Amino acid sequence: MIFGNYIDGQWLTGGATFENRNPANTDEVVGLFGKGLPADIEHAADAAERAFPSWSGMPAPARGNLLYKVAEILESKLDHIAADMTREEGKTLPEAKGEVRRSINIFRYFGGEGSRMFGLQVPSERDRVHMFAIRKALGVVGLVTPWNFPSAIPAWKLAPALIAGNTVILKPASVAPLSAWRIVEACHQAGIPKGVVNFVAGPGGALGEALVNARPLKALSFTGSCGVGHWLHERASARRLRIQLEMGGKNPTIVLADCDFNASVENVVNAAFFSTGQKCTSTSRVIIEDAIHDRFLEALVERTKRLKIGNGMEPGIEIGPAVDQAQLDTNLEYVEIARQECGEPLVGGKRLTGGAYDKGYFMEPAIFANVTPEMRIAQEEVFGPVLAVLRAKDFSDAMRLANGIPFGLSASVQTTNVSRVFDFVYGMEAGLLTVNLPSAGVEYQLPFGGTKDSSFGPKEQGPAALDFYTDYKTVYLKY
Repeated sequence: MIFGNYIDGQWLTGGATFENRNPANTDEVVGLFGKGLPADIEHAADAAERAFPSWSGMPAPARGNLLYKVAEILESKLDHIAADMTREEGKTLPEAKGEVRRSINIFRYFGGEGSRMFGLQVPSERDRVHMFAIRKALGVVGLVTPWNFPSAIPAWKLAPALIAGNTVILKPASVAPLSAWRIVEACHQAGIPKGVVNFVAGPGGALGEALVNARPLKALSFTGSCGVGHWLHERASARRLRIQLEMGGKNPTIVLADCDFNASVENVVNAAFFSTGQKCTSTSRVIIEDAIHDRFLEALVERTKRLKIGNGMEPGIEIGPAVDQAQLDTNLEYVEIARQECGEPLVGGKRLTGGAYDKGYFMEPAIFANVTPEMRIAQEEVFGPVLAVLRAKDFSDAMRLANGIPFGLSASVQTTNVSRVFDFVYGMEAGLLTVNLPSAGVEYQLPFGGTKDSSFGPKEQGPAALDFYTDYKTVYLKY
């Protein structure tokens, strides 16, 4: 099937296409997608600009009703959309269903924001002057989304942009565009007016250049690599565009001697290896207090050996493939880097071969011990199932190690000591913190985003999401 680009309310087919293949079985072509050109971005930007006045002028609760319809359509197709996601991205079917459910909840949440859309009202120092500030939409907004959460991240950018009254151009990752395409399809079926939502798939370099240079563009929200994010920041800043960046992480989990031992083992394995380690919030460093280091590491290795790796469509599978050959190559390259730095892995690190494994991008999750903080394996994001283990003398030493990186996205602590919990909350340099939970796994009702080199601009999700997609119009009224 050919999945065309969507511009000005029309599905466009007939031009060049690119393949979307199943990373668990590369013999399967999930679909052919229209290969967008810079001219398509320009066309989409013009359509979005034309649609903006009527869409932003629509009462926000009416926009919210359309977002509710999008949620209903997605819910009616949940199983089908989740299966599509597993086939195109590789994550297990239960994980895919959870992600689609999250996308549905995001559209419902922001549909409700249409009836709130709070502004500000304060008293004036002057007699008979009424002062207030109302939110207003920005205009045309570009959304560039990654492949690791191919439904949830488009949803959490698209829904707040729309409820605020903006019109959008969505450019998904070429590795997994179908999940975002399904959301746009639901927007079309819900009756969102033409030009309000536009979808252009294709090569990131050419389309990213065209998007950041599009004349009507007022803002750009990006989730992806640090390199691309820095490039977009430079280009957008030259035009004084509003920009929001969510980029890399090298997330720590601190395990203290007073932790719930078995639960902490499960939390670390979950955060490090589920979704094949392909979450920006995954644990890639575990920092274990010396008093339990050896025992905890042994349990971690034994639990990792029991993980079931395979096609995510099959029941009982816990770890799927890397998303493509390039990501698998990166994972294996870091395994070799770690071997040179700290010796052989305690478990895993090999590409899986034989039988069905030969048709996919499968590897064994790897654990490396004897890692020191200056090593590349302790400093650089892998974005795969490769875990570095560091030893800490005590809690203070663990915090020093955890904070000693350029990134600050997520972090976790495993402890039963309430004082240590609060020391962690106030001392950890990260935007997302978890306590006695995996470092990966967030909900849509609260702000999401990091610090340091991980993020730039206002936070995403929750009520804070509207801060990026709106501006204030302040009114002084004499009566």
